[in-house]
Amino acid sequence: MIPVQVVWFKKDLRLADNIPLVKATAAGPCIFLYVFEPDLMGCTDFNSIHGRFVLESLRCLARQLRQRNAKLTVLMGVMPDVLEQLYQQVPFQAIWSHEETGNMASFNRDIRVKQWAMAKRVRWQEVPQNGVVRRLKSRDGWAKQWLIRMQQPILSIPLTLPSYVLDTSVLPLATQSALGFDVPVGKVLQVGGEYEAHKVLESFLIERGQSYQTAMSSPQLGEVACSRLSAYLAWGTISMRQVFQALQQQKDYLAGLPYTPCRKAWLRSLFSFEKRLYWHCHFMQKLEDEPAIEFHNVNRGFDGMREDAFRQDYFEAWQAGQTGYPMIDACMRYLLQTGWLNFRMRAMLVSFASYHLWLHWQQPAHYLANLFLDYEPGIHYSQFQMQSGVTGINTVRIYSPYKQSVDQDPTGDFIRKYVPELAKVPAPYIHQPQLLPPLLALDLGFRQGVDYPLPVVSHEVAYNAAKETIFDWKKRAETRLFAKAVFVKHGSRNRTNQPKRSSQRTAVVNDFENLSLFDFEDDVG
Repeated sequence: MIPVQVVWFKKDLRLADNIPLVKATAAGPCIFLYVFEPDLMGCTDFNSIHGRFVLESLRCLARQLRQRNAKLTVLMGVMPDVLEQLYQQVPFQAIWSHEETGNMASFNRDIRVKQWAMAKRVRWQEVPQNGVVRRLKSRDGWAKQWLIRMQQPILSIPLTLPSYVLDTSVLPLATQSALGFDVPVGKVLQVGGEYEAHKVLESFLIERGQSYQTAMSSPQLGEVACSRLSAYLAWGTISMRQVFQALQQQKDYLAGLPYTPCRKAWLRSLFSFEKRLYWHCHFMQKLEDEPAIEFHNVNRGFDGMREDAFRQDYFEAWQAGQTGYPMIDACMRYLLQTGWLNFRMRAMLVSFASYHLWLHWQQPAHYLANLFLDYEPGIHYSQFQMQSGVTGINTVRIYSPYKQSVDQDPTGDFIRKYVPELAKVPAPYIHQPQLLPPLLALDLGFRQGVDYPLPVVSHEVAYNAAKETIFDWKKRAETRLFAKAVFVKHGSRNRTNQPKRSSQRTAVVNDFENLSLFDFEDDVG
């Protein structure tokens, strides 16, 4: 029998540095397969913007395969039923894919595929594609394993790939009309594909990244200064190892140049970015180790703290960017338009929903998962719980929307662009338009509470109430006991090449000035 192999693409939509593909093509003729799965597309965290990015990436992948005399087969259906249909046509010997740390629906899908493969005596070989370690016994030593993986050689792809020709007339082919990934007019989204990923990486390392360290917190400056690789990493059009090694090459090149302020700024920014690559996998590891944190507080001692206090009117105001807090609303509207937002502003949106509006994190998490083109479940749910204060091992941070507004958009240009109702409001009042003097408002033709809403809650009242409640819950014996277990399972361990992290603080920081290594700044997730 011909040892036919199936290369199953999931969130690894690339040819380069694709170990399963290299190993499969060395074993026999291959079926190169991608499956659009209705049960995954029906999840609350899937959006048409994700589907469009995948389609763009698949078109790029198909072109690259054609150049190597191979064909990408794109089907639509439930797994493993699709595999069974393929198997009826050709009893393939093995399935090759990368390990996936996804939502619970993908986790359950993989269990079904595993059971099917065992019943058919088909070997399913899953290969790690980043720093996440499956069946990790302890967090001790994880950082060393991450570095070893990042330093492994990047495999080259043969110029010709052995491809098995299928009779696709009897298979459930995916069609553009059936998928229906229509994106609303006005959205300005990044384009998918392996070629695009490498263009973005190159532009960051050579042109855009010099001001990364100083500009990444600004929603306006960060649009250019941040790497913008997060969506490409999330959908696997570029690998973490490729990014890491390209970064090292650029650092080595810069280190060999004579000292200049420009060189110093570049090296600081690239070192800062390197840490974010590490944290990318650190947070994904949490979901790999405990898939259920998609649904419940990682620290069960906080169960019941917010669940019964959920207010739909607050949630809808936050969703629409109509809270009466200009920076909050500008960031939400910017995100709605672009599918991306820099990390600090993401954390501010979550903080505002969690503390000012006192919303349980799950519904806001599902909403933002739909908006983020770079949605990565492991990072998303881990970060959401951290920023909403329900881990018990991280610093509680309640952002001041006013201070963030003044710090990150002092002239109000970003606010005016995305909240045009405030276009006429002068700089002294752009951050708190409710303080606009009545006579000045009249001269500007600005109607308080009509042209733009008044603040949905008082910052001072909400801040004090949240601070009191969250610390009352943190002090409980049950919560503290859970926190110890959470740290053993999920807590960061010091990297051997990094200075030791200072002891974890427990004070609320209203201005987000004090950063610890738990802070996952920027956009690689």
